Amino acid sequence: MHILLGGTGHVGSAAAQTLLERGESVTIITSKPKNVDHWQQRGANTVVVNVLHTQALHDVFRTGKRLFLLNPPAAPATDTATEERKTLASILQALDGSGIEKVVAQSTYGAQPGKHVGDLGVLYEMEQALRSMPLPVSTIRAAYFMSNWDMSLQTARQDGVVHTFYPPDLKLPMVSPGDIGQVVADLMMEPLSQTGLHYVEGPEPYSSTDVANAFANALGKPVTAVETPPEQWRSALMAVGFSPLAAESMAAMTEIVRNKAYELPTSPIRGKTTLEQYVNELVSN
Repeated sequence: MHILLGGTGHVGSAAAQTLLERGESVTIITSKPKNVDHWQQRGANTVVVNVLHTQALHDVFRTGKRLFLLNPPAAPATDTATEERKTLASILQALDGSGIEKVVAQSTYGAQPGKHVGDLGVLYEMEQALRSMPLPVSTIRAAYFMSNWDMSLQTARQDGVVHTFYPPDLKLPMVSPGDIGQVVADLMMEPLSQTGLHYVEGPEPYSSTDVANAFANALGKPVTAVETPPEQWRSALMAVGFSPLAAESMAAMTEIVRNKAYELPTSPIRGKTTLEQYVNELVSN
């Protein structure tokens, strides 16, 4: 039995669907009851559990052998790093003695030690904690999600603008969440002896200008990438609902990505979905 913690998000949904298509048994852990019927109709078991309820989570883990671990993102109105450390601690405690034989964990490009670098620090701590546990682990470090641009559809359509915190021509490794889900499914089905760190990105790097051009082609209208300068990042984030601490963390993460102050792989796993394909599907849906 494959258990997917985070099985209803972009990545988890793709992994779950791929595993089901391969005839595998899947249990999806969700915090939202509205997701249950959809996945049960597709043949998956579904369990509604709050990840902070450690014993309930442990009981679900005991029903399976392989776990996809995605630490759920905290609401941006909170102190996101603190909240995500709480959920991570609960998940790790629930794993202890659960009988899970292998973990496939989702991390990110740029994961590194630090208390004020948001997800980058929390996911690095997750990686280190899993390494210390007596079970096989495959860790995925995923590039910048193409889905991070989903919110730009509205401004592209209404105003012909894609707002970005990056220089418009700065190319970054990006990847479709669906392609990451395919890699998750592959790693979940590998022998226990096959472990390690896996970097995943798309066919090529893309810039914010490339994103604007993709929206322009899909919408049939001019779209321009407009950069928000670093001194305005925190205020811009708080204007859309980020807490001051969450805005500080996001700004720090953005600075790291902007400066490419992180390890880049020489031979990443490459997904097949191009930015243009991703945006075209987003617009058509």
